[in-house]
Amino acid sequence: MNDTTSPLSIFLADEAETIRLGEELALTVKPGDCIALVGDLGAGKSTLARALIRAIADDDGLEVPSPTFTIVQSYSLRFPVAHLDLYRLSDISELDELGIDEMLSDGVCLIEWPEIAASDLPRDSTITLRLTHEGEGRVAIIDAPPKQRARLERVLAIRSFLEANDKKGSSRRYFSGDASYRTYELVRDNGTQYVLMDWQPPPRGPIIKDGKTYAEIVHLAQDVKPFIAIDSYLTENGFSAPAIVAQSLENGILLLEDIGRDGVLDEDGKPIEARYMQSVACLAALHEAPAPGMIALPDGTSHDVPAFDPDAMKIETSLLVDWYLPYIRGVEAIDGSEKQAYFAVWDQLIAKLNDAETGLLLRDFHSPNILWQHDKSGIDQVGLIDFQDAMIGPNAYDLASIVQDARVTISPEMQARLMQHYLDIRGRNPAFDEKAFLKAFAIMAAQRNCKLVGIWVRLMKRDGKPAYMKHMPRTFSYLHSALMHPDLAPLRDWLSGAGVDLNS
Repeated sequence: MNDTTSPLSIFLADEAETIRLGEELALTVKPGDCIALVGDLGAGKSTLARALIRAIADDDGLEVPSPTFTIVQSYSLRFPVAHLDLYRLSDISELDELGIDEMLSDGVCLIEWPEIAASDLPRDSTITLRLTHEGEGRVAIIDAPPKQRARLERVLAIRSFLEANDKKGSSRRYFSGDASYRTYELVRDNGTQYVLMDWQPPPRGPIIKDGKTYAEIVHLAQDVKPFIAIDSYLTENGFSAPAIVAQSLENGILLLEDIGRDGVLDEDGKPIEARYMQSVACLAALHEAPAPGMIALPDGTSHDVPAFDPDAMKIETSLLVDWYLPYIRGVEAIDGSEKQAYFAVWDQLIAKLNDAETGLLLRDFHSPNILWQHDKSGIDQVGLIDFQDAMIGPNAYDLASIVQDARVTISPEMQARLMQHYLDIRGRNPAFDEKAFLKAFAIMAAQRNCKLVGIWVRLMKRDGKPAYMKHMPRTFSYLHSALMHPDLAPLRDWLSGAGVDLNS
């Protein structure tokens, strides 16, 4: 069992190892964290601090002057960083003028010679790092509160993973975090850049129905195994997905090929129609491929791709009645009988999918998850990512995702051209039922957009992210379009009766 109370001890053989530790600390710290750097002159505090700040900036040439005389040097980076040197302070009362509490409200403080401030630093977020000489090297002794220690131990576990996979000399930089328990790093090694996925299992959420959480009902992936399985299926069937360079299933760590940043939008964030056309062609090819069943995994287990079943469809649409309707009505919740009437409509619509063509749904096939491969041709130019939540369900769902891109305005004329391009390709197969497909498209488009109008409100109200509300008018425009299909009349009538303005 790991000792979570004793300080961590890390031997630093040379200056490069000190820099490496600083870069790793840059991956762990978050706004509110304070790092107290303790050590004699020449112990390496400034070297470590400089490495940490440059890593957060992702700029190895960033000028990081010593704050010995200025006391504070501030940096506006991914989050604010304040580098302090308290050596020249003679009295603790001088700390009040610095405003360390204010600095920590939205940023990170890195403090050299912190002894004078020891009693004033926040105990639950201060990492104390003591550097001492040992032989020709140094030792870093790190005391950290539980949350900060867990982050640091995770970063060190990834260090061990990289070393075990011949990437000992690599540099690491924060890339992004697309979920609370899934983050990404850029790993650079001998001129090649990789993307590292760090996936820690999330805690189980509250029970919603039949002993299941929301994530379980909608089949959200809980670990790296579904990603590995779907990646294997896609690459084996000739689609462009990142190669998995190294993996640790038990630790939830994957080292992936970096397939770039360029997507299907131009510099102004507008859709590049030729790339959307190729993306639609890629979908058409995927829908002609055999749907996966059980997919074998490297550890001898397998992944059974879940079905997009009625429970999953309905609970996603519930976001409209759980978040959007209360928001526009100014109430906490809506009446249970009104909810039941709404779900009864969805029961009818889901039943109409009994003749829908089914296959692999990538689930979020839209602009953020398509990376353009300039060095390839045809549908190979469509690089696929973020497919760990894939399911088996109506093929029309993914086409609705791209034709009605939630974050990009696709004009009705362009939507029509994309639809026709897809239908022309699929029409070459005599077994393709266009009429049934168009019905499924309308139902899946409505299902997706009912979910999204609730998500935008939830992001604003619960998560404090109001910027997503800018997507609301577009989402309603897409929903209005889907409701024009005659089979969607019951939903159109219910929404109208509920006071939902489809021209919002």
